Amino acid sequence: MSNIDIKDVVAHIKKEFILPTEVRETKAEVKAEDDKAAATALEPNKTSEPPRKKQKLTGTNKHRPKFIKAPRSSKLCRNLWCLEAGDDAASSCSFPKCDFMHDIPAFLSTKPPDLKPECHNFRTYGRCHYGLVCLFGGDHIEGERNRVENRTEGVSGPAVTNTLKKEVQHLLWKRNYDFSKAKEANRKAQSEKSKNADKAKNPEKTNGNPNSTTTDTTSTALPASDTNSTQISTPSGTPPDTTTEASVVSSSTDKEPQGQPLNADKKAEIEDPQSGPEHTLPPAENGKKCDPEVVAENGEKAAVEGGGKTQPLGPASEEDLVKPTVGERRKKTIDWRGKTYLAPLTTLGNLPFRRVCKRYGADVTCGEMALAGNLLQGYPSEWALVKRHASEDCFGIQLCGSNAETMVKCAQLLEENAEFDFMDINMGCPIDLIYKQGGGSALMRRHGCLEQMVRAMTQVLSRPLTLKMRTAVYHDTKVAHSLIERAKLWDISMVTVHGRSREQRYLKLADWDYVGQCATAAQPMPLFGNGDVLSYEDYNACLKNTGVAGIMMARGALIKPWVFQEIKEQRHWDISSSERLDMLRDYTNFGLEHWGSDFEGVEKTRRFLLEWLSFLHRYIPVGLLESTQRINQQPPAFRGRDDLETLMASRSGTDWIKISEMLLGPVPSDFNFLPKHKANAY
Repeated sequence: MSNIDIKDVVAHIKKEFILPTEVRETKAEVKAEDDKAAATALEPNKTSEPPRKKQKLTGTNKHRPKFIKAPRSSKLCRNLWCLEAGDDAASSCSFPKCDFMHDIPAFLSTKPPDLKPECHNFRTYGRCHYGLVCLFGGDHIEGERNRVENRTEGVSGPAVTNTLKKEVQHLLWKRNYDFSKAKEANRKAQSEKSKNADKAKNPEKTNGNPNSTTTDTTSTALPASDTNSTQISTPSGTPPDTTTEASVVSSSTDKEPQGQPLNADKKAEIEDPQSGPEHTLPPAENGKKCDPEVVAENGEKAAVEGGGKTQPLGPASEEDLVKPTVGERRKKTIDWRGKTYLAPLTTLGNLPFRRVCKRYGADVTCGEMALAGNLLQGYPSEWALVKRHASEDCFGIQLCGSNAETMVKCAQLLEENAEFDFMDINMGCPIDLIYKQGGGSALMRRHGCLEQMVRAMTQVLSRPLTLKMRTAVYHDTKVAHSLIERAKLWDISMVTVHGRSREQRYLKLADWDYVGQCATAAQPMPLFGNGDVLSYEDYNACLKNTGVAGIMMARGALIKPWVFQEIKEQRHWDISSSERLDMLRDYTNFGLEHWGSDFEGVEKTRRFLLEWLSFLHRYIPVGLLESTQRINQQPPAFRGRDDLETLMASRSGTDWIKISEMLLGPVPSDFNFLPKHKANAY
């Protein structure tokens, strides 16, 4: 159960920091104005135009200004970026029909002025990989060449893995990549799904005689190579039944008329009581304990008489242990309990942001949602979403797809070409484009496709597979608990449940009572909860009241990334405005490493920073509060303890741009920014 009061929606700020009330238009007022404007527009000519469509105050700003790339003819050829003293520019580019610019003096004359005198990449790694196109190039450009310094550590760039290799990309483009493992796994999973469906439709055929409880154990004892024998799997966790051999024989013979008759050799093995030494051991008399020494002695005597080998009691010997064959890999396991988990956040959960959260103590990180189809087509923009930094010691990749075969192929591709600790299937994305294609939260309604997908992916992966889902598609029909019951039979390592339905999106509070029910249904499999956690108090309450193994942080980490440190230290951190600015400076430096320090890289870093500020401004400093801030509380207009703190609390996009100029220099004259979410997910 959450400790958030649904009626308490205004943050409690000390009176001395509250500014005079601003006049704000409510949704009802905006609606009334729209209706009034539409009515007046139709009065002169009622048949001229249809009424204007109502303006939505929530959702996505679909008409945001797009970043327009410069033409190739105005860009310097990439082969000339990092020329050093003594390098020949004429022989650097090997493409005779290259569309890019090769005149270095002409490019430098039209290049925008440097944004700042110091280049972070050069100062950190001894060289800048963007060379002559770097907007901080005054630190390392000498004439028409780059200056390089050798660092003692020998590090030449950021430690990032999971980049797409050219040879792999060409194989994907030409459709020559070997997906034989994925095809075989998908075929087996489809066969298992069909068998399970047949068992569900005809339980009397699979259960046999209801009075006999040993049919399953007898049938599973038969070798898989015998196609004439009937195989029925026993549910995991069910203790073996101890009945007499007579009941075993009778139950086996009762099943013969329903299917094909048993093989003669198999009949002999079942009916012959002297077929092995285990059948010669005398059973203990009623009321008496079985003496191990007597049993072992009788067993040895029977083995000698029967010409068999001795099978002593006790632990299995080294010879009897099933060892992996050459080339076979054991599944990696992760201890999930008690870990803090940064959610895979589309747009905002990029690599620089994850590095910031790792500094504040996040245990588990996961890349942004990647579309399986785009990864299989070798799109560099999609492969950028699965990149991993060296600081991410427990890192996962989240895949989204609607086709089992595509997902299995992508799992094999990443298994063979990427470094990660676990893989997650997205079952909670509420976006219409994904949902209508059958992916994301639509998988919660496609049980057959989901089962085939999971069973096949676990066969091609040597890492754990997890699921992230919502409570349901519609808020009044919760189905997550039933899916979790089935997932326990699919070799799933962990499940995360977001306490809202797809229909709710982020409206209303997360249903932590239902998350607790799902945690009970998931036992002994670990389950993580997600939703509305903004402080260590929220974390402790949800962890205590629901019994989940851990909690995933999403919007709470966007609003205050240091929440991970607060959870570990069990305290409220009254972080100062200068410390928050240092955090933003680290983020921009990480962004310049990840997206680049050229014009396009700087603008990408700036736009992602502004998107983050559209959430980060919602944080209210602890020193200004009368009680702990909750994630559903909107603050009244307030001032901070200094000018920078007041600027960081502003809701205006103009003020967010001012903060970006403090870190990345002035913006272009035609720069405009509109956040992706209208309501910023309040």
